[in-house]
Amino acid sequence: MKYAWGLAVLAVLVTHGLAQTNCDEGAGVLKPGSPGSISQDDLIQKFAANESAFKQARNSYTYTQDVSIQTVRRAGLRRVSVSGEYRLVSEISFDDHGRIVERVTFAPRNTLRDIMVTKDDLDDIRTMGGFFLTPSELPQYAFYYAGRQRVDELDTFAFDVSPKRLQKDHRYFEGRIWVDAQDFAIVKTCGKQVPEHHSKKEVNVSPRFVTYRQQIDGRYWFPTYSRSDDMLYMGRTQAQIREVIKYTGFQRVAAR
Repeated sequence: MKYAWGLAVLAVLVTHGLAQTNCDEGAGVLKPGSPGSISQDDLIQKFAANESAFKQARNSYTYTQDVSIQTVRRAGLRRVSVSGEYRLVSEISFDDHGRIVERVTFAPRNTLRDIMVTKDDLDDIRTMGGFFLTPSELPQYAFYYAGRQRVDELDTFAFDVSPKRLQKDHRYFEGRIWVDAQDFAIVKTCGKQVPEHHSKKEVNVSPRFVTYRQQIDGRYWFPTYSRSDDMLYMGRTQAQIREVIKYTGFQRVAAR
């Protein structure tokens, strides 16, 4: 998300803890300790293999992507009003090389005033919807086993994930993932895209998202719902951002 000011303005942006996206909302107590009969390395290899299968399978589906980005203002402790919104609904498919093909079906007038939605933001949204930790990406990340935790009705293994090194023009995930203890599939993620960009002229950052996956066709765990709620401070100016991204209507297409 980009925030732009004149050259004479020094912008400082931090995340306000009271409005920060809650990664553990609806989850049970985190229980540290070993994952049990399976080693951490084997667990990582198992879910990474599944991720590769899910990523390949997703390229054979079409679906609807509904993006809503709002700035909201508070009056008192509970009253909230929307001060601006960006909305984009698209039909998503993939070409023979696995590249996204997007057909916009609904794009009302953008009423955001405090922030700008950039091409990088939309690229991040597409990346987040297709985020899969495949075996080829494992060497780029460090994994720390946090413990077991219930996520809705699922028993999961929780891992903290961070990139080992940040490379220019490459986006990475930083945050926590939850792996189903039965299917060895990632069912939830919470984190952000890194690196971020800060300068005197502009600040381009990614809010923290919590993303839930759903089993499609009884086999594939695809991202279906993401949300973010962050208070962002820009010098003396602040903006509360709410984002919701829905991925619906998954339909498998005939083999190419």
